[in-house]
Amino acid sequence: MQCDSCQAALEARLDGELSMDEAREIDRHLAICPACARQFATLDETRRLVSENAMRYNAPDVLKARIRGAVARAASPTVTASTRKTLRWWREIAAGVAIAIVSSGITLVTANRSAVRYSAEDELLASHVRSLMPGHLTDVLSTEQHTVKPWFNGRVDVSPAVPNLDTAGFPLIGGRADYVRGRVVPVVVYGRRQHMINVYAWPSSSPGGSPPNDLSRNGYHFVTWRSGGIEYWAVSDLNVAELHTFVAMFTAAH
Repeated sequence: MQCDSCQAALEARLDGELSMDEAREIDRHLAICPACARQFATLDETRRLVSENAMRYNAPDVLKARIRGAVARAASPTVTASTRKTLRWWREIAAGVAIAIVSSGITLVTANRSAVRYSAEDELLASHVRSLMPGHLTDVLSTEQHTVKPWFNGRVDVSPAVPNLDTAGFPLIGGRADYVRGRVVPVVVYGRRQHMINVYAWPSSSPGGSPPNDLSRNGYHFVTWRSGGIEYWAVSDLNVAELHTFVAMFTAAH
C-alpha cells in the first residue's frame, strides 16, 4: 500500500467504515510506516481531545419544536414557498451552529495540544482497547513461540521475550506490531479465560532490571517492569492478582 492511499483512508479507519480486509491492510502499513502511523496517532488524539473537551449544549425546547414542525411540513405533500424558505433558514442556522461547535472544538484542541502530554498508560490503554476490536488483536496468529518470536525480526527494534505459558494457564495467542510512544513496538498476546493480555516492549532508558510495578485506569490494569535492557508493559482487564501471576511466570520463563 502507498502512503497516499493509506493517509486518504485513515479517517475511515478511525470511523470503522472500512471492511475487515481494508482495515488490516491499513494496520499492516501503519506497522511499517512511521510517518503514516504518526498521522494516524495525531488524528486519534485530536478526536479524543475534541470528544473530551468540546462544549455541548442542549437545544432549547422552542428550537426543538420548530425543527420538528419544519421536518413534519417538509414530509407533507403540500409544501408552500414560505415553508421552503423557512426550512432553508433553519438548515442554514443548523449548519452554522455545527460549524461553530466543531471550529471551537478544533481551536480548543490546537490551543491545548502543546500543553497536553499523554502518558505511556494513556497510549497503551488506547492501543489495548483498539486491539480488542475484531481483526486487530494479532498480525501473526500462532500458539507456537518459535513462530511468533521470529515474526518480529526486521519489523521492530527489540526482540521481545515470547515464553510459552500454556501449562500455567496463559496460552500464547500471537503477536502484532503497534505504534506506541513514537515508535513501532512488538506486542505479544496471551489469553486467560475470556481475557486478553497485551505485553508491550521497547528499549529501556535505564540499564538493568526492576521489580514489577502496577497501576489501574478505567477498569484496566497495567504491570510494568524492566529486564535485559527492555521495558515491558502488560495490559489487561484481568484482575491485578492474576496479572501479577502472569508477569511472574513470564519473567521466570525467559
